[in-house]
Amino acid sequence: MLSLYVHIPFCRERCLYCDFFLVTRSDYVGRFFEALAEETRSKSQLFHGQTIKAVHFGGGTPSFVPVSCISGWLEQVAGIANLAPDVEITLEANPEDLDVRSLDALRAAGVNRLSIGVQSFIDRKLRALGRAHSAGDSIRTVRLALERFNSVSIDLMCGAEGEGADEWEADLRAAMGLRPPHVSVYMLTLEEKTRLWRDVRRGRVVLPAEDIQASMYDHARRMLCAEGYLHYEVSNYALPGHHSRYNLASWMREPYLGFGPSAHSFMVSADGETRFSNACSLTKYLADPAGAVDFSEVLTPGQRFDEEVFLSLRINRGLPVELLRKAHQSGLERLDAAIGVYLEKGWISIDDGIVTLTESGFLFADLVATGLIHG
Repeated sequence: MLSLYVHIPFCRERCLYCDFFLVTRSDYVGRFFEALAEETRSKSQLFHGQTIKAVHFGGGTPSFVPVSCISGWLEQVAGIANLAPDVEITLEANPEDLDVRSLDALRAAGVNRLSIGVQSFIDRKLRALGRAHSAGDSIRTVRLALERFNSVSIDLMCGAEGEGADEWEADLRAAMGLRPPHVSVYMLTLEEKTRLWRDVRRGRVVLPAEDIQASMYDHARRMLCAEGYLHYEVSNYALPGHHSRYNLASWMREPYLGFGPSAHSFMVSADGETRFSNACSLTKYLADPAGAVDFSEVLTPGQRFDEEVFLSLRINRGLPVELLRKAHQSGLERLDAAIGVYLEKGWISIDDGIVTLTESGFLFADLVATGLIHG
């Protein structure tokens, strides 16, 4: 089975902290979907006749484009491959784009899961993040979505300028009052060249210290787990049966095929495991959709091992100690020392020869993975 990802690179405006590939010119939307149809035809041999388990529309802001564009592409895919009876079709959306009419149209188009970029239910914090919607928009949109979709996810972000424990507590309580089936919790990170990065460098904005953000993250983890949510990935929580199939498939290194500028793919064939990606340029994409790929590599055994460690820890699938020791035959002392440090800090546990992260260790997943890879 295969998953599909579509990068729709359009937004009304760029958020202060965002470094994703996007454009803010809506006059390119029609040409983009013509190019997307051409790219899909050119890649059809890669997924013809296959069963599609999940489709994810990301961006950018997919809810910014006409629903007819979404439904048209899904119809094209259905003519090439087989959509599984229980296929998950997720669309990322901003609250200000959604109303009763658009939600009903999305559902009629085949979308059955929404991922809504709420970020906060507090107006002051939304302004600090440079978001276009209000707290009222967040609440209204999530309620309308829950009335129409069985599976709804919301994003929450902690660590905005001026944010303290009380505001974060209020955000979490507002989310639990709505009780969406899925919640993603992110700590605000500074990405180079973003407006927020420049403002922080110039001293115009001061963000909460890392230890305060870590405390917020941990508070969210404890609160969501107490409310019955399963912590199934570093940033993701789901009520039973509502995990993101697309995200989980990619974290488990299952194949997925990407479309649109900057989209990534991971495919498995007789030649091995291949990762490839499209150029981060709308101009190039519109000029030659069939030639959008500008990077491709067949993974080496070392790269496959590194990915297995990083991704297994993110979803806490567990890693056999024996697998790690085989990869470190010339550096077992360093590996054993790293494991000892992480055990002492309480970041990992070992049961029946399997290494897993503890709940407190989730925050340090990448650091632990790096240590286990390099010893």
